[in-house]
Amino acid sequence: MGPKASWSRIEHEARAAYGRLMAVLAARSGDLAGAEDALAEALLAALERWPIDGVPANPQAWLLTVARRRSIDRSRRRAHADTAQAELVRMQDEAEASMNEEHAFPDFRLGLMLACAHPAVDAAARTPLMLQAVLGLSAERIASAFLTSPAAMTKRLVRAKAKLAAAGVRFTLPGPESLVERMEPALDAVYAAFTLSRDGGGDRVLQDEALWLARLLAELAVGEPEAAGLLALTLFVSSRETAVDEFTPLSQQQPADWDSRRMVEAETLLRAAGRLGRPGRFQLEAAIQAVHADRRRTMRTDWSAILTLYDGLMLIAPTIGAQVARAAALAQSGDPAAALCALDMLDLARVAAHQPYWAARAYALAAEGQTAAAADAYLRAAGLTEHHAIRAWLLEQRVKLEN
Repeated sequence: MGPKASWSRIEHEARAAYGRLMAVLAARSGDLAGAEDALAEALLAALERWPIDGVPANPQAWLLTVARRRSIDRSRRRAHADTAQAELVRMQDEAEASMNEEHAFPDFRLGLMLACAHPAVDAAARTPLMLQAVLGLSAERIASAFLTSPAAMTKRLVRAKAKLAAAGVRFTLPGPESLVERMEPALDAVYAAFTLSRDGGGDRVLQDEALWLARLLAELAVGEPEAAGLLALTLFVSSRETAVDEFTPLSQQQPADWDSRRMVEAETLLRAAGRLGRPGRFQLEAAIQAVHADRRRTMRTDWSAILTLYDGLMLIAPTIGAQVARAAALAQSGDPAAALCALDMLDLARVAAHQPYWAARAYALAAEGQTAAAADAYLRAAGLTEHHAIRAWLLEQRVKLEN
């Protein structure tokens, strides 16, 4: 055992290991809900033991071993047949061996992700199920991304797991035909995870998971332009990283501080995707980011090009997020009246808890000279973000309105 663990160290190890451990457990047992329960018990055991005994030399192997033992105990209580007992013996041997593994165990996350997109699962539940099973996000956090209530999202996830179990789905990579069918919800899940990692307090562990999965999907689906487009999008955005406890609006960032290596890779990916002649949502979003990235060469932002790309995006994927982003671009390009008109057309019930909506509205109202309304919108936006640096910046803009 290593030095005694702090709560932050335990949380970091748990977050870093969650997806890989879930994938290994589910791939072996075929029971997603059971794998979640076993891993939850292993994480609880870590919270109890690591502060006393210290962090194990191989934390992930320790968690896997404990989770497998919990699965064995649960199965033993249910098992009666000799064949079941033989399976328990084999699982016990694997659990004991994994405790002392020096090398990383196999990574089955992609198989688990694509299994969550099985036709047995309702289409609306596939992406949320991936976010919970592979990335360990709570129903509450997933609900915020899909602009629905935590209770409704919880019910959706429970039903999805039940359908997977009833269909006997195995958590392994599907064949080429099934891969194409399941690619869209997989890309949506990675995009949602990446977005949440940026909005929820600078979650670097979640961002790294999303980047890893985006790259894996792009490598797996070489001829799929949207997979390349998503990877390009994540690379463009992550190339402009600031410290976790800082926030600087894109318009105020210095291009010299950006990661040019990631930007060059993103541009190469986007060009390759474009040559395939099948434009899509993620390619267009990446193209918008490419225009922003071009400021490091031209020292200006081509808002006309950005708005043209947003118009194309509205034809393909007029999501709430895209509509709000387009309105923000209108305001930043010098047309706050048009931005407010676009925002007023949205269903207020759907955007009432959507932080970017209130931030964009605040900016446009301030530009129109509607100070009191802008101040109220900045306050609402600040109250809807978990990122303390973004909250501080929004409140600072509100104070500036009074000066």
